[in-house]
Amino acid sequence: MVPLGSSEVSLLGWWRSRGNAARFDVFVRVTFYVGYLVLPPLLLLGMARDVRPTAVIAVGAALLIHIALSVPLVHLGIEHHLGKAPFPRRLTVIFLAFTAAVLTASELFFTHTTPGKPDGPADGVALIFLILTVTTLSAMVRPRTIVLASLAGSVFVLLTADLGRAIFTMLMLLLVAFAFRTTLWMLGLVWELDRSREVRANLAVAEERLRFARDLHDVVGRNLSVVALKADLAAQLARRGRPTAIDEMLEVRRIAQESLDELRAVVSGYRTADLSVELGGARSLLASAGIDCRVIGEVDISGEPAGALGWAVREGVTNVLRHSEAHTCTITLRGKVLTMSNDGVSLSAFRFGSGLTGLHERIAALGGSVTAVCEPPNRFVLTVELP
Repeated sequence: MVPLGSSEVSLLGWWRSRGNAARFDVFVRVTFYVGYLVLPPLLLLGMARDVRPTAVIAVGAALLIHIALSVPLVHLGIEHHLGKAPFPRRLTVIFLAFTAAVLTASELFFTHTTPGKPDGPADGVALIFLILTVTTLSAMVRPRTIVLASLAGSVFVLLTADLGRAIFTMLMLLLVAFAFRTTLWMLGLVWELDRSREVRANLAVAEERLRFARDLHDVVGRNLSVVALKADLAAQLARRGRPTAIDEMLEVRRIAQESLDELRAVVSGYRTADLSVELGGARSLLASAGIDCRVIGEVDISGEPAGALGWAVREGVTNVLRHSEAHTCTITLRGKVLTMSNDGVSLSAFRFGSGLTGLHERIAALGGSVTAVCEPPNRFVLTVELP
């Protein structure tokens, strides 16, 4: 048995699991679809008192067909604008031909004007259908094409009505086109910024990996080359029965031991985390990913506690980059208590992963505690406290 509010909870979880760019994408698409829900009832209610019920039914059927063509065209048009789908040429031709047929038929069948009014049912049909058509075209074609379509609609009104109504229609269509096209342009910018932010985060991670590889190459590569040469020399001397082969092998052992010590030093440098260095690195790394990072407080501890908190900063920054759509991150340091707070987290998708588990084990070995909680609407707070 499904609980009463389960659908609402699942819908809320779905919404929170989406990034800001995806949310804005949904908002833009909904703004297009709202017009298809609001304008047709207004037209039918306005015509109900002026024409016969059969005419209202016919116009209603035409509106349903028009909306059935418009909704997929808006979806495909937005996808085409974002570079995800080809332009729907065939469906566009069918849509425009049907619109032209409806406008022509309305002028042929609704030739009379409403008593006491300067216009008639045909004028209302023309205005609503033209607005819905320009709304759909705003998601599909370039601005100049939309302007031409608006001018064509106003010319049609001019041929069937007067100049004043044609000018009003043209201004209305251009306003609708400008509003929807601007929203679509902003959608493209939002997705582009989202992609650039992800690229910058990946580049920051790649740069860190490159630094680690470069250090290993500089420290170990040279010594291993020397070891190979010394071992080859010792082998040749041994074949010739030279006693100096023993000295060469002892030299190989010495170089190998030094290489091992240097490798341990490199790894130790990556395994130990200096708190001040990690805080500076957090600012730089998050800034490169387009995340505003603030550090509150000063480093007034040293030794093992500072290293443990440095590890907490490193793990927290990793979580922000990998598991959130954060715009802001605040790091607060008060003595031996570190708090990291960031937004852009889906509450439904939160899991206590292996990274936080490892951090908890490291801090627990020092007698400290780690708490990680999600706070509505989309904030994640990591708190590390040492005794």
